[in-house]
Amino acid sequence: MASQDDDLQASKTEGYKIGEKKTVEEYAKLDQNDESLNRWKASLGISSSPPIPVDPSDQRCCVIKSLALEVEGRPDITIDLTTPGSLETLKSKPFTIKEGAKFRMKAKFVVQHDVLSGLKYLQVVKRKGIKVGKSEEMIGSYAPNTEEKPVYEKKFEEDEAPSGMLARGHYEAASRFADDDNHDYLRFDWSFDIAKDWK
Repeated sequence: MASQDDDLQASKTEGYKIGEKKTVEEYAKLDQNDESLNRWKASLGISSSPPIPVDPSDQRCCVIKSLALEVEGRPDITIDLTTPGSLETLKSKPFTIKEGAKFRMKAKFVVQHDVLSGLKYLQVVKRKGIKVGKSEEMIGSYAPNTEEKPVYEKKFEEDEAPSGMLARGHYEAASRFADDDNHDYLRFDWSFDIAKDWK
């Protein structure tokens, strides 16, 4: 049986090689006269706007600020991860999702110090100890945030809660945000209930 660490590993694309790591300054100076490369750099957010101020003692490249569950016609359920104890609350106080409801997760995050390459979200869901689902969502590559763009937000693909009497109940999940270098930015356990109606 696979361990939780094995379950939370990103899938590998055969033949894909991670590019050479460069600083923001190196990317900005790279082939400045190449129009297509300049468009690519702009899509990463590499710009002349001043960077946001960061705490020099905080060496994290990516800081996940909040997670939210978005359901059309309902207020978002948002977890502010800058609040002490928020990760513990995610596991000990499950939130309820109505069976058959369409929903999406979204994350707000800040990139600091360097370009973040290939950020992805990995999740494993278990019910009564048995794995019932695994998902992997590519978030992308990002330059450090600037005053022009102080926070990034990524909305994940829409999902649908299972429905029916057998689907209702309590679920445990393990999630991880990691990059192409398999560096963890956030790893946490959480839980939710599938119910006949919203609570």
